[in-house]
Amino acid sequence: MKTISLYIFFFLIISGTAFAQVDRSQYPEPGPAPTINIGDAETFTLPNGLKVFVVENHKLPRVTFSLVLDRDPILEGEKAGYIGMVGDLMMAGTEELSKEQLDEAIDQIGARIYVSSSSASASSLTKHQDRLLELFSAVLFKPSFPQDELDKIKKQTISGLAAAKDDPNAIASVVESAVMYGKDHPYGEAATEETVASVEVADIKNYYNTYFKPNIGYLAIVGDITKGDAEKLVKKYFSSWEKGEVPTHEWETVKGPASNQVILVDRPSSVQSLISVSYPIEMQHNDPNRIPASLMSYVLGGGSSSRLFLNLREDKGYTYGAYSSLSPDEIVGSFSANASVRTEVTDSAAYQFFYELDRLADKTITEEELNAAKAYLTGSFGRSLESPSTIASFALNTEIYDLPKDYYKNYLKNLDAVSVSKANDITSKYIRPDNAYLIIVGNVAEFEDQMAQFGEVKRYTKEGYPEEKKAVNADVTAEGVVADYIESIGGSEKLQSVKSLRQTGEAEFQGMMISQEAVVDKDRKMLVQRTMMGGQEVSKVKTTQEKTIASAMGQEHEMPAEMHAAMKNSLLIFPELSYKERGVKLTLDGITQINGKDAYKLSLKTDL
Repeated sequence: MKTISLYIFFFLIISGTAFAQVDRSQYPEPGPAPTINIGDAETFTLPNGLKVFVVENHKLPRVTFSLVLDRDPILEGEKAGYIGMVGDLMMAGTEELSKEQLDEAIDQIGARIYVSSSSASASSLTKHQDRLLELFSAVLFKPSFPQDELDKIKKQTISGLAAAKDDPNAIASVVESAVMYGKDHPYGEAATEETVASVEVADIKNYYNTYFKPNIGYLAIVGDITKGDAEKLVKKYFSSWEKGEVPTHEWETVKGPASNQVILVDRPSSVQSLISVSYPIEMQHNDPNRIPASLMSYVLGGGSSSRLFLNLREDKGYTYGAYSSLSPDEIVGSFSANASVRTEVTDSAAYQFFYELDRLADKTITEEELNAAKAYLTGSFGRSLESPSTIASFALNTEIYDLPKDYYKNYLKNLDAVSVSKANDITSKYIRPDNAYLIIVGNVAEFEDQMAQFGEVKRYTKEGYPEEKKAVNADVTAEGVVADYIESIGGSEKLQSVKSLRQTGEAEFQGMMISQEAVVDKDRKMLVQRTMMGGQEVSKVKTTQEKTIASAMGQEHEMPAEMHAAMKNSLLIFPELSYKERGVKLTLDGITQINGKDAYKLSLKTDL
């Protein structure tokens, strides 16, 4: 017993000493970059110009065929949106099979086939590879382009565009692209209900006949297959694909603004402002600065340990997350930093974005920040190697973007070799706090007066066009606009007789349907109830003049005064009826556009 106790005593001493020597407040010293043994893809080229890459992986009895067409960006103009329909219409049936028959045939072998305007893929168990390629080649080379299916696709697309009109993220994307590139650039145009409605089958066929050519194609084959078998299959199903001359397109160099510009997009119902600081950059995929620039970009806004996140979320509490990205492109690259913040801190958040850009431009990246960025990118690269398709992607990227043949084999070594001085030196090339677009989608009236400090202020529509200021006739008043509105929805007498207003809606959350019902009655009481799975209550909020009570999971609590004040503003069924008696001050703030139509804009000031 004494001997055992002695061993335990010495073990505790040794263990305690070992743990005491570890300083957990310091990052461990990074080791040397590991050697990456990436297998080369087997390659061959068909007489028609199709380049094929084969990556064998026999761990699972599956095989995937991925096709990429390397074409230039295309300006769609008055038919904007039609290129996005090409793949869906090709999947809508072949010369021998209707859409239903095609879908059933794919399901019978447990396969997947996907087609877009510039790529396609097909996968199945290896034992079904011959049947898979029968179906895949039929989709690629014998599509039927049925009119009735195009009508369905157009209807779905228009429905999606209508929903996106009120989505701040979709609005910001449209406006950012239009501002950065211009509406006459492929990256700047956007589909509308009108352009989609004008698309015809002939447009889809013309694109297909012009751009679906093997001489701009790259086919990657990954999985349980040998190069010999792959070559036999490709020759059998792809040799008859006829090559042809494919048009090329050149676009003028896109430059950022000479000085900062503030682009405001009004969305009065927003309780948050979506902020984006963006500008174009010159960076292609094979740019020698790409790896150090990716490290620099991570330090600024690549994750939860990056500067923007730590500043705007952890320190200021303005947002749930703030991020940035720097994206290479063969035509024009881009930089973007963004976050959604509370409306009342819009100007303060915008200031912090520019503060961080200025600080990075001052070459302040530290060794600790650089090591953290290297660790993250090293881990991401390592995890990507777990997928066999990564090797095929590497081969395709190397070919399409003219990368050095050893780019991926030396990636970690080149990443590790980036010094602090190198990361700091390139900030002047890619970080431009004085030549950026500050794009904000939100309730503009709440922060517009503070925006001039960041640059010239411009208003844009949700469709990405400069907002035109239209003169209001002198005989039009704010009170008159309200009176006309009341009359148009039934008249004062009828509206005053309404005893309650009920609104319902539903949304999908993590695969479950959530229903919401909101009821406001004439006694100025409101109930908002969310239910799921046939009526099971998820949450309930009751609001009266005095307080707001929220309940969920059997727990009930009173909401803070600030939240109650916001809810209290919704207690009137038709608030327009009582503007005068409540002392609401109305101001006619010009003419704006809603869903492409002119509308009078009113500003309201009230203590309620």
